[in-house]
Formats: sequence, structure tokens, C-alpha cells
Amino acid sequence: MRSLGSVPPALTQPPAPIDSGLPVNWDLAKRTASRLMSSGPQASRAEARELVVRLRADAAVAEGHVRTVTGLGEGLPLLPADVVDRPGWASAAVDGMSALTSGASLPRTPKVAKAVTGTTAGLQIGSVLAYLGGRVLGQYDPFGGADGAGRLLLVAPNVHAAQRALDVPSTDFGLWVCLHEATHRLQFTAVPWLRDFFSGQVSAFLSLADTDGSDVLTRLPEIAKRMRETRGDALAVIELLQGPEQRAVLDRLLALTTLLEGHADHVMDAVGPEVVPSVATIRERFTVRRRGGGLLDRLLRALLGVEAKMKQYAVGSAFTSYVVLAAGMGGFNRVWESPETLPTRAELADPAAWLRRVG
Repeated sequence: MRSLGSVPPALTQPPAPIDSGLPVNWDLAKRTASRLMSSGPQASRAEARELVVRLRADAAVAEGHVRTVTGLGEGLPLLPADVVDRPGWASAAVDGMSALTSGASLPRTPKVAKAVTGTTAGLQIGSVLAYLGGRVLGQYDPFGGADGAGRLLLVAPNVHAAQRALDVPSTDFGLWVCLHEATHRLQFTAVPWLRDFFSGQVSAFLSLADTDGSDVLTRLPEIAKRMRETRGDALAVIELLQGPEQRAVLDRLLALTTLLEGHADHVMDAVGPEVVPSVATIRERFTVRRRGGGLLDRLLRALLGVEAKMKQYAVGSAFTSYVVLAAGMGGFNRVWESPETLPTRAELADPAAWLRRVG
């Protein structure tokens, strides 16, 4: 009889090879976006130069007002903004996405399959950016810039086009847009842990992806049933395709982005008519513009999840307004203390519950 000491060691499978980052041809995404998007509305050289100079100045002025309203950022340097055209925004957006997703860990795929996937993904991302590139007014990318420390972008052709479409004062509208983006920049620069927390959640979400589709296949009957119940809601469909762990991470990401967007929307209006005299008119017309568009435009927005983002603005802004009214801006700023004090998705819809939890 063989002694216990002679039992051969159990065979263990070597760990599966892992690739970092997403299999995307990012250069192709840039080229595709640049090729498909239009240059924007026509403006004289003098008009374009005046708008660029004014937006750069507005960005600095806006952050000063945002600091006053929010109580965030005291002592931090006032950083410049980059005013770009549509292709410039798309290129920066690709760089930001590449940096943000670089921490994802996915099973290694064969070289040929990876090249095919990368090409397809690059074309798809470029096409999406070409569509969004005609709509985005500004963006703060916490991972952008040459040093990866963050970059505030203002898309001059789109600011010009939106201001003309809304028929509002150009000086007011540019500053109003800058207030929103300056708030986003301050959220990340004044809250030291937020940048790493956000990138960590994105990496975790992507790394938990069911790359072979087996989990989705086992849950296909449930997914089909829920899709009928949700009437094809884009966000609901995305959630249905996730496993339990990935859905938990998605919940945290959606809660965070809803808070960030709603807080910025609240602040840009809270600055008030003393700073932006036509703020009420701008908000009213801009809200109608967000909801508007033809049938094709609305379909594309639904497919790309833009409609879900519009809901984020409303839910997040309502949460912020409720808490500020109940506890003041100082009470609201408890959200920035740690990841544990961030509201959950349920608490965003029930601000009183968040107030009870954090005291």
C-alpha cells in the first residue's frame, strides 16, 4: 500500500495568459472618426479666433465661480483649457479611452483574432465618436493630456453651433458650458481618491467580462423575458448582459457617473443670473434641445446610450438639489469623503436614505 508521503502532487493548470487593455485599434478609431465627421458650422477667421480666446478666458473664470459655489478646490492652481475642433476632440477622446481601459485584464487571444477584433472595434468606436463629435460641447478627461494628469476640452464649433441654434447670448452660453466642465475638473482635482477609484472600477468591470459568452447563453431565457418587460431600454439591456459580479461594479459606476453629471448640472445653474444673466433661458432651451432631434437622431441616441445619459443628468441633479437644500453644500460634500460615502443607485433616487446613512 502506497504511503501518504508517496502520493504524487496534484496536477495544476498554469494560469491562462492575460492581455492588458482592450483589443482595439485606437489609431484606426481616430482615423475613422476624423474621416466621418463634418467640420461644423462656417465662421470667419475673426469669429473663430474671438470664440477661442473667449472660451479660454471663460474656463478660468468659470472655475473660480465653481469653487465659490461648491467649496471645493481651495488653494489649487487654476489650470487652462484646450479649445479644439471636432477631430481634435475625437483624437483626445480616443487617447482618454485608451488610457482609462489600459488596466483591464482579459484572456489572451490569438494574434490574428486580436487583429480582426481590434479593427472591428476601432471602426465601431470611430463611428460612434463621429456621431458624438457633432454634439459634445466640452469634456473633462481625468486621464488626458501629455502627462496623463487630466485635460479640459472645449469644442469650439459645437459651442458656436449650439449657441446659434438656441438663440441665446454667446457670452453667456460659453461661460455656462465652461461652468459644467470646470465642475467636472474640480471633482477630480479636489477629490484625491476619485481618479484612481473611477479607473479601478472601469478596469474591474472590463476584466469581469464574459468573453466566451457562456454566462449569457445560460441566462438567455431570463434575458429575453426581461427585454420584453423593459421594452428594449438600452441601459436595461446592458445590465441584463452582465453577470452578478459585473453588474455590481456597473451599479457603482452608474451611481458615480450619475452623481458627477448631476452635480455639474446643478452647479452650472446654481452660479446664478448674477454671473450668467440668461441662465434660466439657456437651461430651458437646452433641456428641450437634449430631448429633441429627428427619428434617426433619437434612434442613434438610444442605441448609443445617450438617452440613458440624459436620465443621469436629471436623477443626479435632483439628488444634489435635495441634499443641498436639506443639508447645505457642506452636507452634500460628504459624498467626496470616501468611496463609502458615495450614494448608491437606490440612494440617488431616495436622497433622504443617503442622508440617514451618512448622518
